[in-house]
Amino acid sequence: MAQISREQIAPLHERLKITVSAADYTPGFEKALKNYAKSANIPGFRKGMVPIGVIKRMHGAAVFTEEVLHSIENELTKYVQTENISYLGQPLPEDENDPGTFNHNEPKDYSFSFEIGLKPEFSLPNFETLPTTLNVVEVTDEMIEEEINRMQQRLGNMTEPETITREEDVLNVRFEKCDAAGLVEEGAASKENSLLLKYFSEATRKELMGKKKDDTLVIQLSSAFEDKEREWIAEDLGLDKNKAEDMAEFYLLHLTKLGFVEKRALDEAFFKEAIPGKELNTEDEFKTEILNQINAYWKHQSQHLLEHEVYHILSENTKMDFPETFLKKWLLKSNENKQTEEDIEKEFPTFLNQLRWTLVSNEIATINSVQVSREEIMDSLRQQLMGYFGSMNMGGNYEWLDSYVERLMGDEKQVESAYQRVFSSKVLTVAASQVKPTEKKISAADFLALQEKHNH
Repeated sequence: MAQISREQIAPLHERLKITVSAADYTPGFEKALKNYAKSANIPGFRKGMVPIGVIKRMHGAAVFTEEVLHSIENELTKYVQTENISYLGQPLPEDENDPGTFNHNEPKDYSFSFEIGLKPEFSLPNFETLPTTLNVVEVTDEMIEEEINRMQQRLGNMTEPETITREEDVLNVRFEKCDAAGLVEEGAASKENSLLLKYFSEATRKELMGKKKDDTLVIQLSSAFEDKEREWIAEDLGLDKNKAEDMAEFYLLHLTKLGFVEKRALDEAFFKEAIPGKELNTEDEFKTEILNQINAYWKHQSQHLLEHEVYHILSENTKMDFPETFLKKWLLKSNENKQTEEDIEKEFPTFLNQLRWTLVSNEIATINSVQVSREEIMDSLRQQLMGYFGSMNMGGNYEWLDSYVERLMGDEKQVESAYQRVFSSKVLTVAASQVKPTEKKISAADFLALQEKHNH
């Protein structure tokens, strides 16, 4: 019968020593040899008729080592389950363990030692006393008008003016790399884009005013665009916005087409097209509906930000101790030495926060009976796919989606990833529902700045 000893190395860090005798592993060793003999193909012997002695001489050492290790692992698993030991990561075989000492011709006691890191005990905080804030965005008349204007533009009618006269004019352009004089070298890079006149800097807008289709203008990126637009134009052209030499590049701008969207009038036809399924007959009714939609959007965003705040509080401030020496060693070995000790040391605080959140979220889920159904996992995968393909023109045909999701349900990694997304979301929703946040009115711009800090 196996002998198991347990000793403390440090707080929450223990050593388990498993000693197995010949009686523990010999039955398995003999059975494995017999199974091997049944399937072995050895010249001079009929299949299934190879003597055990021959098998033992040829393969006994390897089979013996495998069975002893198998016996040790089984005893370790049974002990951990019987003693109800909650551990972190996986038990680590100590470096002193040496299977090379196993000798199938000399059955005796063999010992292996493992290090384990124990899960810490901790208490969840009183959620009602957590210092949380519900940031409520104040919806302004300007925001309502901006949204209505966007809808009027989106559903408007495209025209093709003769010349550029308005900041809302759409310019289809082709960028061709050139020198300061506008000379384009043969084979120079070119790129097409569609821009509003207002995206250009004030000086460049003045130069473009009055120009027609097929006209050209030499521009320099550093001065032709406002900061925000320059950033994505540079990215589209394959340039680095942070490199002065890239921003100093000259381009010949070809106007290949001009356009202007005539905004829709605020009438019943527009109301019905902009918000289908609603009986909106007047401008006031339409504006009220827009107000309700904007409020609903920001309410959802506020709740989401509150959940992120709760996540940070729980993952960073829930008091618990960890067997740090063990965890660092486990990380080093489980990554098969792809990370150095310096890498692990640098990333260790983030790892501890993630581990703390895992323990906290599991505890919240247990207390509140949080479960994730197969249908919820499928919905998560479906939403993820729609995020990938939603911007593509699929012609409204999504019959492929359900069959694709079914295939993904056979992929263990995809299912686990979707499970974790749904699980974390449900846990955060439960936790956030129990806090008593202080309500704070905030502008949309300030809210977006706060949101950026939680963008992970």
